[in-house]
Amino acid sequence: MDFLAQHQLYIVLIIAVGIWFGLYIYLFRLDGRLKKLERDMHREQH
Repeated sequence: MDFLAQHQLYIVLIIAVGIWFGLYIYLFRLDGRLKKLERDMHREQH
C-alpha cells in the first residue's frame, strides 16, 4: 500500500493514457470499417 500512496499521480496518469490509447485504437478501427463500408456501397451504386 505504501507504493500506491507514494505514486498516486503516476497511477492515475497510466490509467488515463491507457483509456486514451484504447479510445484511439477503437476509433481507428471504426474508421477503417466505415471506409470499407463506403467503398462497398459506392461499388454497388455503379
